[in-house]
Amino acid sequence: MSETGKGLATVDLCKSFGALSVANSINFNLDAGARHALIGPNGAGKTSFVNLVTGVLRPTSGRLMLDGQDITALPQAQRVKRGLVRTFQITALFRRLCVLENVALAIAERQGVGGDFLRPAGRHRAVIEEAYDVLEMLDLARDALRPITELAYGRQRMVEIAVSLALKPSVLLLDEPAAGVPPSESIMIVEAIERLPADIAVLFIEHDMELVFRVAQRITVLVQGSVLVEGKPADIAADPRVRQVYLGERKH
Repeated sequence: MSETGKGLATVDLCKSFGALSVANSINFNLDAGARHALIGPNGAGKTSFVNLVTGVLRPTSGRLMLDGQDITALPQAQRVKRGLVRTFQITALFRRLCVLENVALAIAERQGVGGDFLRPAGRHRAVIEEAYDVLEMLDLARDALRPITELAYGRQRMVEIAVSLALKPSVLLLDEPAAGVPPSESIMIVEAIERLPADIAVLFIEHDMELVFRVAQRITVLVQGSVLVEGKPADIAADPRVRQVYLGERKH
């Protein structure tokens, strides 16, 4: 964690299901504003780690710290309110609503007016304006009034990022943002991540190594629930242990 105490940290984080251990004393730091990738072979424990961080799973032992505060016992919803927001491998949007409505509903929920947002009310104009601002940031404004069902899958993933931004995260966890996105559209995902505000710490799980090495400032490699190595992209690409367990001999 940074010297200011801002960011996310895990301290000796462990999780076991009987004899099966999916997290082995993981010590991890995500500084404020960082762009950090979490990679590893299938079964390495990446999703389990993110589930622990977001509160889907409760750790067997260890602690989670957000901006210097212990959040280990907080439920998922409280973590979101503290600024810890996650997207998923599969889009979870209101598919019959338009793009703008999806983002505006997230803003309304954050503000505590989600229950009556769809009723006509002039006071919601600020919500709509904020939603447009988020869409413009991600170059989605031209799709504002289109139903989610009309969008290509890559743009649906970008809308999901927009919905996440509407929740005002300080830490954003992107769970395989390019999963299922055709190579011709994956550049949109990269550009969307690059447009995110600099003060948001971003941790992303991703199998697309081109995306990882273009966006990440630091990379952590998990193997069998343990941190194998962490470092700058060039160091990770050159590490023979990483080549052996994950990257093979591909060049970057």
